[in-house]
Amino acid sequence: MCGISGIWSGNKPNDKEDRQRRLWAMVETIRHRGPDGEGIWDGGAVGLAHTRLAILDLSNAGAQPMRDPEQEIFITYNGEIYNFQELRDELSALGHRFHTGTDTEVVIEGYKRFGTGIISRLRGMFAFGLWDSRSKTLLLARDRIGKKPLYYGWYDDCLYFGSEIKSVLAGSGMPREADLSAIDRYLTYQYVPDTLTGFKNIKKLRPGNFMTVGADATVEITPYWQPPDPSQTRDRPVEELAAELVERFDEAVKYRMIADVPVGAFLSGGIDSASVVASMARTASGPVKTFTMGFDEPAYDEREPARLVAEMNGTEHHEHVVKPDVIAIMDKLVWHYGMPYADSSAVPSFCVSELARQHVKVALNGDGGDETFLGYSRYKAAKIASRLDRVPMFLREAFGFLGQSLPFAASEVRYLRYAKRFLTELASPPSERYGRWMCYFNDDDKDRTYGPVLRDRLKVSALAELAPFFEADAPVEACAAWADFHGYLPDDLLVKIDIATMSCGLEARSPFLDHPLIEFSAAIPAEIKMQGLDLKTLLKKAMKSRLPAALLDRPKTGFGVPIDSWFRQELKEMAYDTLLSRQAIERGLFDRTGIQKLLDDHVSGKAANHYRLWALLFLELWFRMWIDGATLPQRPTTPAIRIL
Repeated sequence: MCGISGIWSGNKPNDKEDRQRRLWAMVETIRHRGPDGEGIWDGGAVGLAHTRLAILDLSNAGAQPMRDPEQEIFITYNGEIYNFQELRDELSALGHRFHTGTDTEVVIEGYKRFGTGIISRLRGMFAFGLWDSRSKTLLLARDRIGKKPLYYGWYDDCLYFGSEIKSVLAGSGMPREADLSAIDRYLTYQYVPDTLTGFKNIKKLRPGNFMTVGADATVEITPYWQPPDPSQTRDRPVEELAAELVERFDEAVKYRMIADVPVGAFLSGGIDSASVVASMARTASGPVKTFTMGFDEPAYDEREPARLVAEMNGTEHHEHVVKPDVIAIMDKLVWHYGMPYADSSAVPSFCVSELARQHVKVALNGDGGDETFLGYSRYKAAKIASRLDRVPMFLREAFGFLGQSLPFAASEVRYLRYAKRFLTELASPPSERYGRWMCYFNDDDKDRTYGPVLRDRLKVSALAELAPFFEADAPVEACAAWADFHGYLPDDLLVKIDIATMSCGLEARSPFLDHPLIEFSAAIPAEIKMQGLDLKTLLKKAMKSRLPAALLDRPKTGFGVPIDSWFRQELKEMAYDTLLSRQAIERGLFDRTGIQKLLDDHVSGKAANHYRLWALLFLELWFRMWIDGATLPQRPTTPAIRIL
């Protein structure tokens, strides 16, 4: 329930009553309204708005927007600074006085002492807007990894910013226009990457950056951190690395258990969340509360391996089987995400968040473990393909022809589909190959489906932006993870979990994304983190004594839902009616024949087009909700999840 919003109007004359109305409109639209409080501060040139999820110092003293005693510095802040107590002690020794037990006040006093230098000293997740009335400067800052979102847009000579796109839209009243470049890249990746949002006039502040707006409206964006280059590694004994990994990981977990409210953990069937729970169990004063969401489709149900971890660590385990109302949940997702977003694992993320919120206000998770310690199967594929790059080109091209000749297997034989995709791309450069493995719509798919409005986007491949990440003097699997740190992680995974959790007033914390742990991992050679084709070798070794043996040997599985069958059953009629409707076709984005073929081939079992169809369906619903309407849409109220 913590969300920030604000308006910078500089020297522009502005009616105070109108400005306050805009600020309250921004508060009203922020997703996480709740009982912990809300408020605005109107300082003339700058107005700040806030809704609060109280985690530290639950008293009214922690209310935001917050100001210093001299009323010179004002802040609206979202997130958690895990090393706030150390910073507070340091600042106290330097003469600073504190009046609350919050980390927010530490940011204010730290800024007064160190200026923007305080940002690089913060260990945690955060997005904040800070107004310095002395220098008439607005400072916007976002954490290193991108755990907390920060959007901004200029309209009518004013800057609007917030935790959500919808608050920026509500405050500014700006026209809602789709950004075709963002749409093209969304269709490529399943998410909108980089600074784009899907709206022409709204951008994201990138992770690891801060932005200053001066009194004369000059804007400067400054990077203060970026994921370490994977070529900067050094060899160390494996046993030594494993021991240090455990020590650093336990520290990251311990920091994230600091709260004045109940804390629990998401527990899936994977190594990452299991490692988090095992570490929590060693620190917690009582049984850790763990939460697992099950589905009645066996291929998507991870309750059994999760139970093994829960039993081994004596947790207070909660699990439910859910049956999503697919049509209702689509509206819910489109409203909450506010921009095109096609990662279908948002569905179980919403489910498990709602389950956890019934018991706790904070939940730790395993996000970042795959990127940090090389856990995705595609890293294995990249490594194999890089070895085959030594094979003469004519042979790799022959493998490609073999791959193309394989039938486009439906989802029931996914390994044949993976083999087809792997072989077909063997002759491509590593970055292009990796991109085509990752993408939803490759350039050929776009050529078959794009209509007149999008066809100009075919002149430049969106996949080309991955190339710089594969130029480092490092193994290709490390380069792939480096690319994911810049795109897939902040723009897909972290967007997914922040919105899913905060929509129901739950705070998610990710120990694997502790930046000292990331920097430690980045210095470890890839062949130690992933020996041969064994994913997460080092992490498994470090956690071997803490996890069930069956879990260590379990193949990597995704956190998904059966959208392949949904498009042949529950979503079939809706998909045809929506994607082939006159309203959709007249947008000119897509060719009707191409979309019809995607639908027909999937429904008949001739192809597995479910991910593409999910992206297309979400996009059309997004247009209808956010672009077509004359007014901002209201939050859907229809229950989207049924507990069995």
